[in-house]
Amino acid sequence: MFVGTLTFDLLLGDVHSLKEKRSIVRPIVAELQRKYSVCAAETGNQELHRRSEIGLAVVSGDVSYVTEVLDSCERLVSGRPEVQLLAARRRLRDDEDE
Repeated sequence: MFVGTLTFDLLLGDVHSLKEKRSIVRPIVAELQRKYSVCAAETGNQELHRRSEIGLAVVSGDVSYVTEVLDSCERLVSGRPEVQLLAARRRLRDDEDE
C-alpha cells in the first residue's frame, strides 16, 4: 500500500474577507475531490484572508498511480488563475515505512 500526500501553500488574489476566501478555496477542494477521488481539505492559514493551505491524500496499491494523481492535482491547482501556488510539498510512503 502506498500513501501520497500533497500540501499546497497558496496566495489568493484580491480577497478582503474570509467569506471571499471560502468562495475561492471551497471550489478548488471540491474539484480535487470530484475529479481525482482524493481526500482534500483546507488544512492551514484558516484565519488569514489572502493565504491558504490545502492538503490532500491518495491511497493505492500502485506507486505509479499515486504519483500520477499527485501530479494531476498539482497541475490543476497551479493552473487556477485566482490563486498563486507558492509551494507544493509532497510525501510518498509505503506500508514498510515506520
